[in-house]
Amino acid sequence: MPRLPRPVTLAPALAAAALGLTACSGPVVSVEAAPGAADPACAPAMVAMPDVLGSQDRRETDSQATAAWGEPAAVVLRCGVPTPGPTTDRCVSVDDVDWVVRDEDDHWRITTYGRTPAVEAVFGKSEVSSDSVMTGLGSAVAQIPSQRRCVNIEDATPVG
Repeated sequence: MPRLPRPVTLAPALAAAALGLTACSGPVVSVEAAPGAADPACAPAMVAMPDVLGSQDRRETDSQATAAWGEPAAVVLRCGVPTPGPTTDRCVSVDDVDWVVRDEDDHWRITTYGRTPAVEAVFGKSEVSSDSVMTGLGSAVAQIPSQRRCVNIEDATPVG
């Protein structure tokens, strides 16, 4: 009777390969998940996030529905932040996505308007242009359906 080969255990080889891959990708960016990060509507937007934003490469993050670009993280994104209500803050529309723009000293905070859940990106003014961020994220955040638009919006006006 012929002998059957012994089963090969792949777990040690797979673990070593995974360790090798994570060792090459650099440190993981720690980002606090938004309160609504588990909202299923975030999933299509997160899958569609670009690998490069402006000139910044995407990095791995440690929380659900988050993304970061640059070394150190020049742009940090969270899906599932509270949806902005009526506001007097500046609102711009880029590629049919409305963004509420807040100037916070050395960085910008932009939050989608009229989409639930909302997506927020925070980025340094000197590290990446607002036009690059809004344009680069537009098709991904557009995966979350728009329910309303800003009033008195400014079209495609860079803020930084």
